[in-house]
Amino acid sequence: MKNNSKLKMIFILTILLFLYTTICAFTYAQNVSNNISNSVFRLHVIANSNSDEDQNLKYKVRDRLIQYMNSMLSSTSTKQDAINIANSHLEEFKQVALKVVQEEGFEYDVKVSVGNFEFPTKEYGDITLPAGYYDALKVEIGQAEGKNWWFVMFPPLCFVDVTSGVVPEKSKSELKNNLSDEEFALVSNNKNNGILFKFKILEFFNNNGFITAKK
Repeated sequence: MKNNSKLKMIFILTILLFLYTTICAFTYAQNVSNNISNSVFRLHVIANSNSDEDQNLKYKVRDRLIQYMNSMLSSTSTKQDAINIANSHLEEFKQVALKVVQEEGFEYDVKVSVGNFEFPTKEYGDITLPAGYYDALKVEIGQAEGKNWWFVMFPPLCFVDVTSGVVPEKSKSELKNNLSDEEFALVSNNKNNGILFKFKILEFFNNNGFITAKK
Protein backbone atom coordinates (compact mmCIF):
# COMPACT_ATOMS: atom_id res chain seq x y z
CA MET A 1 0.00 0.00 0.00
CA LYS A 2 2.77 2.41 0.97
CA ASN A 3 4.65 1.68 -2.27
CA ASN A 4 1.50 2.31 -4.30
CA SER A 5 0.95 5.60 -2.49
CA LYS A 6 4.54 6.68 -3.16
CA LEU A 7 4.26 5.76 -6.85
CA LYS A 8 0.99 7.64 -7.11
CA MET A 9 2.54 10.70 -5.46
CA ILE A 10 5.59 10.55 -7.74
CA PHE A 11 3.31 10.28 -10.76
CA ILE A 12 1.25 13.29 -9.67
CA LEU A 13 4.34 15.36 -8.94
CA THR A 14 5.81 14.43 -12.32
CA ILE A 15 2.65 15.51 -14.11
CA LEU A 16 2.53 18.77 -12.15
CA LEU A 17 6.19 19.46 -12.90
CA PHE A 18 5.61 18.79 -16.58
CA LEU A 19 2.61 21.13 -16.66
CA TYR A 20 4.50 23.85 -14.79
CA THR A 21 7.49 23.57 -17.14
CA THR A 22 5.24 23.64 -20.21
CA ILE A 23 3.37 26.71 -18.98
CA CYS A 24 6.63 28.51 -18.18
CA ALA A 25 8.07 27.62 -21.58
CA PHE A 26 4.89 28.75 -23.37
CA THR A 27 4.77 32.04 -21.45
CA TYR A 28 8.43 32.67 -22.23
CA ALA A 29 7.98 31.86 -25.93
CA GLN A 30 4.87 34.04 -26.22
CA ASN A 31 6.46 37.05 -24.54
CA VAL A 32 9.70 36.83 -26.51
CA SER A 33 7.88 36.20 -29.79
CA ASN A 34 5.66 39.24 -29.24
CA ASN A 35 8.62 41.45 -28.30
CA ILE A 36 10.61 40.45 -31.36
CA SER A 37 7.68 40.77 -33.76
CA ASN A 38 6.78 44.15 -32.26
CA SER A 39 10.29 45.42 -33.02
CA VAL A 40 10.41 44.85 -36.78
CA PHE A 41 8.39 45.73 -39.88
CA ARG A 42 8.85 43.38 -42.80
CA LEU A 43 8.41 43.25 -46.57
CA HIS A 44 6.75 40.21 -48.12
CA VAL A 45 6.84 39.74 -51.90
CA ILE A 46 4.92 36.83 -53.47
CA ALA A 47 5.51 35.74 -57.07
CA ASN A 48 2.70 34.97 -59.51
CA SER A 49 3.89 31.34 -59.78
CA ASN A 50 6.99 29.18 -59.35
CA SER A 51 7.96 29.34 -63.02
CA ASP A 52 11.48 30.63 -63.69
CA GLU A 53 10.07 33.70 -65.42
CA ASP A 54 7.77 34.61 -62.53
CA GLN A 55 10.46 34.00 -59.93
CA ASN A 56 12.91 36.22 -61.83
CA LEU A 57 10.23 38.88 -62.06
CA LYS A 58 9.70 38.66 -58.29
CA TYR A 59 13.37 39.42 -57.66
CA LYS A 60 13.34 42.36 -60.05
CA VAL A 61 10.27 43.78 -58.30
CA ARG A 62 12.03 43.20 -54.98
CA ASP A 63 15.17 45.05 -56.08
CA ARG A 64 13.22 48.07 -57.33
CA LEU A 65 11.10 48.22 -54.17
CA ILE A 66 14.15 48.02 -51.91
CA GLN A 67 15.81 50.82 -53.85
CA TYR A 68 12.69 52.95 -53.51
CA MET A 69 12.21 52.12 -49.83
CA ASN A 70 15.81 52.71 -48.81
CA SER A 71 15.59 56.37 -49.81
CA MET A 72 12.18 56.75 -48.19
CA LEU A 73 12.96 54.99 -44.89
CA SER A 74 16.57 56.11 -44.43
CA SER A 75 15.69 58.54 -41.63
CA THR A 76 13.00 56.41 -39.98
CA SER A 77 13.65 56.00 -36.26
CA THR A 78 10.74 53.81 -35.13
CA LYS A 79 8.75 50.88 -36.43
CA GLN A 80 5.52 52.88 -36.23
CA ASP A 81 7.06 55.58 -38.42
CA ALA A 82 7.90 52.93 -41.01
CA ILE A 83 4.33 51.56 -40.89
CA ASN A 84 2.87 55.06 -41.23
CA ILE A 85 5.07 55.78 -44.24
CA ALA A 86 4.12 52.46 -45.83
CA ASN A 87 0.40 53.06 -45.28
CA SER A 88 0.59 56.54 -46.78
CA HIS A 89 2.50 55.35 -49.87
CA LEU A 90 0.70 52.12 -50.77
CA GLU A 91 -0.25 53.41 -54.22
CA GLU A 92 3.33 54.50 -54.91
CA PHE A 93 4.64 51.05 -53.94
CA LYS A 94 2.09 49.49 -56.26
CA GLN A 95 3.11 51.74 -59.14
CA VAL A 96 6.81 50.96 -58.62
CA ALA A 97 6.06 47.23 -58.75
CA LEU A 98 3.67 47.57 -61.72
CA LYS A 99 6.27 49.49 -63.69
CA VAL A 100 8.73 46.61 -63.32
CA VAL A 101 6.05 44.08 -64.30
CA GLN A 102 5.22 46.04 -67.43
CA GLU A 103 8.87 46.67 -68.32
CA GLU A 104 9.41 42.91 -68.25
CA GLY A 105 6.53 42.33 -70.65
CA PHE A 106 3.94 40.93 -68.22
CA GLU A 107 0.35 42.04 -67.66
CA TYR A 108 -0.03 40.99 -64.03
CA ASP A 109 -1.80 43.20 -61.56
CA VAL A 110 -0.12 43.95 -58.22
CA LYS A 111 -1.81 44.08 -54.82
CA VAL A 112 -0.13 45.95 -51.95
CA SER A 113 -1.31 45.91 -48.33
CA VAL A 114 -0.12 46.37 -44.76
CA GLY A 115 -1.16 43.79 -42.17
CA ASN A 116 -0.10 41.16 -39.66
CA PHE A 117 1.06 38.01 -41.44
CA GLU A 118 2.58 34.64 -40.62
CA PHE A 119 6.28 34.15 -41.39
CA PRO A 120 8.54 31.10 -41.16
CA THR A 121 11.96 31.21 -39.50
CA LYS A 122 14.15 33.28 -41.81
CA GLU A 123 17.86 34.15 -41.88
CA TYR A 124 19.03 37.61 -42.90
CA GLY A 125 22.81 37.37 -43.07
CA ASP A 126 23.91 36.91 -39.47
CA ILE A 127 20.46 37.63 -38.00
CA THR A 128 17.73 34.96 -37.75
CA LEU A 129 14.13 35.92 -37.02
CA PRO A 130 11.99 33.12 -35.53
CA ALA A 131 8.73 31.98 -37.07
CA GLY A 132 5.71 33.97 -35.97
CA TYR A 133 3.30 36.74 -36.92
CA TYR A 134 4.81 40.05 -37.98
CA ASP A 135 3.54 43.39 -39.23
CA ALA A 136 4.52 43.64 -42.88
CA LEU A 137 4.02 45.29 -46.23
CA LYS A 138 2.77 42.51 -48.52
CA VAL A 139 3.24 42.75 -52.29
CA GLU A 140 1.31 40.13 -54.30
CA ILE A 141 2.17 39.77 -57.98
CA GLY A 142 -0.57 38.39 -60.24
CA GLN A 143 -2.16 35.27 -58.73
CA ALA A 144 0.40 35.29 -55.89
CA GLU A 145 0.72 31.49 -55.97
CA GLY A 146 4.51 31.31 -56.16
CA LYS A 147 7.30 31.22 -53.62
CA ASN A 148 7.66 34.07 -51.13
CA TRP A 149 10.53 36.43 -50.50
CA TRP A 150 10.99 38.20 -47.16
CA PHE A 151 12.88 41.31 -46.12
CA VAL A 152 13.04 43.58 -43.08
CA MET A 153 12.08 47.19 -43.73
CA PHE A 154 12.63 48.36 -40.17
CA PRO A 155 15.24 48.28 -38.90
CA PRO A 156 16.61 48.16 -42.45
CA LEU A 157 18.45 44.84 -42.62
CA CYS A 158 19.78 45.61 -46.09
CA PHE A 159 22.87 44.01 -47.61
CA VAL A 160 25.13 44.51 -50.59
CA ASP A 161 24.15 40.93 -51.48
CA VAL A 162 20.60 40.47 -50.16
CA THR A 163 20.84 36.68 -50.25
CA SER A 164 24.01 36.12 -48.25
CA GLY A 165 25.32 39.43 -46.96
CA VAL A 166 26.00 40.54 -43.41
CA VAL A 167 23.62 42.88 -41.64
CA PRO A 168 25.20 46.35 -41.23
CA GLU A 169 26.24 47.20 -37.69
CA LYS A 170 23.95 50.24 -37.68
CA SER A 171 20.94 48.04 -38.44
CA LYS A 172 21.91 45.52 -35.77
CA SER A 173 22.37 48.36 -33.30
CA GLU A 174 18.85 49.66 -34.02
CA LEU A 175 17.44 46.16 -33.61
CA LYS A 176 19.37 45.65 -30.38
CA ASN A 177 18.03 48.92 -28.98
CA ASN A 178 14.48 47.56 -29.36
CA LEU A 179 15.16 44.17 -27.77
CA SER A 180 16.42 42.89 -24.44
CA ASP A 181 19.95 41.44 -24.36
CA GLU A 182 18.55 37.90 -24.34
CA GLU A 183 16.12 38.58 -27.19
CA PHE A 184 18.91 40.03 -29.32
CA ALA A 185 21.07 37.01 -28.50
CA LEU A 186 18.22 34.78 -29.69
CA VAL A 187 18.15 36.37 -33.15
CA SER A 188 21.93 36.62 -33.49
CA ASN A 189 23.69 33.71 -35.15
CA ASN A 190 26.42 33.47 -32.50
CA LYS A 191 24.15 31.62 -30.06
CA ASN A 192 25.56 29.55 -27.19
CA ASN A 193 23.94 26.23 -26.30
CA GLY A 194 21.55 27.78 -23.77
CA ILE A 195 20.33 30.46 -26.17
CA LEU A 196 20.05 27.93 -28.99
CA PHE A 197 17.83 25.73 -26.79
CA LYS A 198 15.56 28.70 -26.03
CA PHE A 199 15.38 29.54 -29.74
CA LYS A 200 14.22 25.96 -30.41
CA ILE A 201 11.52 26.37 -27.75
CA LEU A 202 10.39 29.55 -29.48
CA GLU A 203 10.29 27.80 -32.86
CA PHE A 204 8.38 24.82 -31.45
CA PHE A 205 5.51 26.89 -30.05
CA ASN A 206 5.33 29.10 -33.15
CA ASN A 207 5.57 26.30 -35.71
CA ASN A 208 2.88 24.25 -33.97
CA GLY A 209 0.37 27.08 -33.83
CA PHE A 210 0.36 27.61 -30.08
CA ILE A 211 1.17 31.29 -30.55
CA THR A 212 -1.41 32.89 -32.81
CA ALA A 213 -1.65 36.13 -34.76
CA LYS A 214 -2.29 39.46 -33.11
CA LYS A 215 -5.89 40.63 -33.25
